[in-house]
Amino acid sequence: VAGLGNYGLRGTRHSVGMAVLDRLARQLAVAEGWRADRRCCADVAMAAAHGLELVLLKPRRFMNLNGLSVASAAEIYNFRPEDIYLVHDDLDKALGKVAIKLGGSARGHNGVRSCISALHSNEMTRLRVGIGRP
Repeated sequence: VAGLGNYGLRGTRHSVGMAVLDRLARQLAVAEGWRADRRCCADVAMAAAHGLELVLLKPRRFMNLNGLSVASAAEIYNFRPEDIYLVHDDLDKALGKVAIKLGGSARGHNGVRSCISALHSNEMTRLRVGIGRP
């Protein structure tokens, strides 16, 4: 599960993917388990939920390069694109509204575009979190 955002700009609307992962890590009682993984240039935490082993990932790059971290982690942990969930902001959704989407285009989102390019696939599941328009 990759939370897309701008690592240096945490707390902004466009980094809501990282905020969602912070919350998920707290709920799964692994919030103290984040560690920097230099191999994929990301913060990583391992978790278990409903019998599944999860890798939580927050890229340490700007949004338009998040895909490099996601693709590196996919290689390290032996994940296929269809095993990956991207959590990211969506300007076209009202603040706080969420939607799940399987595959498809980036719809103008630079972080998703970066992931599609780096993974050579658009088969990732996306959790789109509404941030509304300014």
